[in-house]
Amino acid sequence: MSKIALVDDDRNILTSVSMTLEAEGFEVETYNDGQAALDAFNKKLPDMAVLDIKMPRMDGMDLLQRLRQKTQMPVIFLTSKDDEIDEVLGLRMGADDYVKKPFSQRLLVERIRALLRRQEATEGDSTAVSTGDAKVMERGELRMDPLRHAVTWKGNDVSLTVTEFLLLQALAQRPGFVKSRDQLMDVAYDDQVYVDDRTIDSHIKRLRKKMRAADPEFSAIETLYGIGYRYNEE
Repeated sequence: MSKIALVDDDRNILTSVSMTLEAEGFEVETYNDGQAALDAFNKKLPDMAVLDIKMPRMDGMDLLQRLRQKTQMPVIFLTSKDDEIDEVLGLRMGADDYVKKPFSQRLLVERIRALLRRQEATEGDSTAVSTGDAKVMERGELRMDPLRHAVTWKGNDVSLTVTEFLLLQALAQRPGFVKSRDQLMDVAYDDQVYVDDRTIDSHIKRLRKKMRAADPEFSAIETLYGIGYRYNEE
């Protein structure tokens, strides 16, 4: 049973969403502000967090920033329909997905399930190792270990979210071949989950930023404007 942390200052959302998630078989912990959630997370992390952006004491952005200092667990943001800047900023800071308020609870459940499936896929298992399905991939200076969710560039560790890992893996599997945004969406999200181009672009920007933190000269991910992205071995 996966544990989901729901953090929102709207008690109606906490009550209704937690009831829906529990009915779907999830264990749910609720918090009405970011500080209360952070205090609990410092003791034990959930499997995933769903965060409202605007909250008292500590908002969702600050909480995400604190979390990304120590964990890459999946995070979904809840945003108001007019908060486009917050959506993009949240994705660049390391959120895996966002859902706009008012939202369909069924949509939120599907987004949660999709992220958890992706998390399980990247973690792999002993069966995958024995059958060779989770082999370490090396492309030039890049090394990716799906079993350990580990990435290094020129020997330097790079900490990626689940979404970032899957996007980099998809690009690096076939160096020189262009992946359209639609193809990358298929890699990162289930068919029933709609995301727009901006979401993929934001993930790629953050992925590049992390790689350049390890190597300021990193340029292996190339943008082909109007087409998509391509990985070039260096």
